Parts: sequence; structure tokens; C-alpha cells
Amino acid sequence: MNRKGAILLPILTILFLVSLAAAGGLFYLYQKEHAQNIILQGQISDLEKRQTLTEGKLNDTKKMAAELQLRLQESKSKVSNLTDEFDKEKIAHAEALSQLEQFKSDLEQQKAVRQDLENQLKSAQEDAKKIKKELSSIKQQKTELEEKLKNMEAEANSVELGTVVINNDEPVVTVDNPPKAEKQAKPAKKSAKTKSLEGRIMVVNKEFNFVVVNLGSKDGVKVGDEFTVVSGGKSIGSIKIEKVHESMSAAGFPIEIKDYVKENDQITSKAK
Repeated sequence: MNRKGAILLPILTILFLVSLAAAGGLFYLYQKEHAQNIILQGQISDLEKRQTLTEGKLNDTKKMAAELQLRLQESKSKVSNLTDEFDKEKIAHAEALSQLEQFKSDLEQQKAVRQDLENQLKSAQEDAKKIKKELSSIKQQKTELEEKLKNMEAEANSVELGTVVINNDEPVVTVDNPPKAEKQAKPAKKSAKTKSLEGRIMVVNKEFNFVVVNLGSKDGVKVGDEFTVVSGGKSIGSIKIEKVHESMSAAGFPIEIKDYVKENDQITSKAK
């Protein structure tokens, strides 16, 4: 019995020491794992703080980007408005120049009409002078006839004469009632073929694909009319009237001729 106890005691001691060592190892591993967990918890906390700061910066950046986008949109809107105003001013300037040219043309026509009236007045004055001379000659002939009549009446006292008849049927021309001019010949009938209109391009807007031409309602232009564009002696395409004013019109053009159409290009109306 004592022998078995002597054998079991070292075994139990060894087992106790092994268990103690295993428990120490486990406790060491637990402490190490706990320390690593604490370190990892700290790192996670730092990462969460950094993430929070980053998200805050990201939100600030998004707000700033939204504000910049809004400012950019406002700037684009202002630029668009300024462009529209500039185009309107350019069109108004072109209209003013066209009206000025029209006024010059009207003034030249008025000068021509005035010169024609002056020529007609001069001719009428010359005709009046000729009529006055003819009237004076007729009066002189009348006076001479009256003298002859008196002489013949004086001779009638001594010599019996037949009845003297004086023919005074000569026409007298008066200024107040001039002979009516011959009726003017009726104007020839208009040709069945309409004459094509020719003009030029005054303004080109390549941003909105339209041009302004120097033909308007006074020239017979209507919305929907099409014109052929000639640049450098070659036909480059066609334009279509979209808006008509008295002395000018706005027309759209296809994108195919956007890089070729320019100011002062000639235009010719297409046959209908």
C-alpha cells in the first residue's frame, strides 16, 4: 500500500505541475490576447474617430461641391443671358444698319423723284412759255382781223359789199384745260415664272444654328421659304426662314454647313 502511494504521489505531482504549467500558459496566452484585444480596441476606436472625421470632411466637401455646382450653374445662366442679350443687340444693330441703308435708298429715290419733278416743272414752264407765245400770236392775229373788219365797214358806206364772214374757228389752247394725255398702256401681265430673290447673310450665330439675312416681308419673304447658300462661288447647302421682319429675316441652317456658312455669303430663293 505504501508502495502504491509512493508511485502515485510523483505522478500526481507531475500531473499537478503539468496542469499548473498549462494553466500558467493559458493565463499567459489569455493576458496576451487580452492585451492584443485592448490594443485592437484602441486601434478600432482610432479608426472610428478617423472615419468620423473623414465622413465630416467628406460631407463638407460634398456641401462645397454642391455650392460650387450651384455657382457654376448661375455663372452659366448669366453667360447664357449675356449671350442672348449680345445676340439681340447684334440683331438690333443689324436691323438698324439695314434700316439706315433703307433710309439712304429711300432718300436717293426721293432725290430722283424730286429731280424728275423739277425736270417736269421745267418742261411745264417751257410749255407755258410756248403757249403764252402762241396766245400772244393769236391775240395779234385777232387784232389784225379786227382792223381789217373796221376798214371793210368803213368802205361799205361807199361800196355795197356782200356779207363778210370771218371764220374764227382756230383752236385756242388754254393752260387750265390742257389736252388729256393718252391713256397709259396697261401693264404687261406678270410672267408666270416668279423671279428668284437674291440677298446676303448679315449675321451668323453658330451656337444656335441660325443666320440673319437682308430680305424681309417687303421683299415677299415668308416663313418656311428656303434659300440656297453660295459661299466662294459654290453652293454649300440651304437655309429655311423661321421668322420674318419688314427688312430682314432669321433662318435656321443644318449642322452640316455650320463650319462653312459665314457673313456676306450670297443666298438665292429656291423655286416653289
